[in-house]
Amino acid sequence: MADTFNKKALQQKRAKKKQDKLERREERKANNNKGKSLEEMLVYVDQDGNITDVPPDKQIRKAIKLEDIQLGAAPVVEEDKEFNGVVAMFLTDKAYGFITEDGSRENIFVHANKILEPIKEKDRVTYEKERTPKGYAAFNVRKIK
Repeated sequence: MADTFNKKALQQKRAKKKQDKLERREERKANNNKGKSLEEMLVYVDQDGNITDVPPDKQIRKAIKLEDIQLGAAPVVEEDKEFNGVVAMFLTDKAYGFITEDGSRENIFVHANKILEPIKEKDRVTYEKERTPKGYAAFNVRKIK
């Protein structure tokens, strides 16, 4: 009996799959990465923490001065005590507002309890600022005359 068209097509498909599988196997054998030497598999970390393939004894190192090494926490730099700015917004009925700082153009919160003399919008003021959980807040706010 003769094979039907469908059977021939299935046999050809199976044969093609088998041939593709053999070709992939041969390609894997040809491009095998296994069996590298230990030196080719090792990587190193340089003094900046970057991964490199250059061994530590052949790496170029920067000279570090002993006095440049800092132990412990960074010293706290004392900031200016007085800052200048312009009142960007002040709501007298709610008793708070914001001052735009001259140098950084940052908005600083100000509450009526921290004001030494009455202020309104667009007044030039001088103030001190303190760190709060929500950012900086101004205190000892005075108008510049």
